[in-house]
Amino acid sequence: MKSQLTGHSKEAERLLNDEDKMEKFLEHMERKLQKVPMVGNKLSSIPMLISLVRAYIKKEYREIPIGSMIAVVSALLYFGSPVDLIPDFIPVTGYLDDAAIIALVWQLVEDDVAEYKQWQKANGKRVLEDE
Repeated sequence: MKSQLTGHSKEAERLLNDEDKMEKFLEHMERKLQKVPMVGNKLSSIPMLISLVRAYIKKEYREIPIGSMIAVVSALLYFGSPVDLIPDFIPVTGYLDDAAIIALVWQLVEDDVAEYKQWQKANGKRVLEDE
């Protein structure tokens, strides 16, 4: 699974350095997420990850290590890719690999996300609930 994640790291870095492309990518992720079943609730954390990335690229919130941010964007790239371990067109099971990647990254950045949520509350931002 980690190799699937690291395979997207260079593209993640490029997106993190281009606010316009990243915003278009995040909008695409939000549209895709509306059409996807929430496999074991793991994919339900994606809106929080999107929120974190959006705050980062807008330079509103930068208190997260760049490695964590690259991991988050890499996971979103994997989720957005039509080519992955289990093709997404297979009903329900097609998203199991995506859920596993998101769960892996969530474990890596859980503390960073908790700090981001504290920042959101302290700054009067809407805090998304996650699993």
